[in-house]
Amino acid sequence: MPCPTPQSREPSRRIPAADRPLAGFGAATAHTPVQPIWVCRGCGHPWPCGEARRRLLIEYEGNMVSLAVYLCGMLYRAVDDLCRVTPDTVPEPGRLWERFVGWAPYRRPDAS
Repeated sequence: MPCPTPQSREPSRRIPAADRPLAGFGAATAHTPVQPIWVCRGCGHPWPCGEARRRLLIEYEGNMVSLAVYLCGMLYRAVDDLCRVTPDTVPEPGRLWERFVGWAPYRRPDAS
């Protein structure tokens, strides 16, 4: 995947912070990303790991639009970091989308 060349490599202050522990979960077990390599601080799996996803769903319960905005911001930051740190091994765009954004339940279930 060719990496984009942004005009500035400085992180935007408008993008959500990725390293904050979720409320009520404690920093000792925080499943937050280690940047710029985007692995989980708590378990070492690619972030968001299963536990991070579970906690994000709890934190954003009832507000999936805000969760989508947050995850898209994390995807944006991850692409920038991964392109800078490991430009030859950045995953395909579709895989990154599924990893960061596509897993969350944004749609209402079909009313059958």
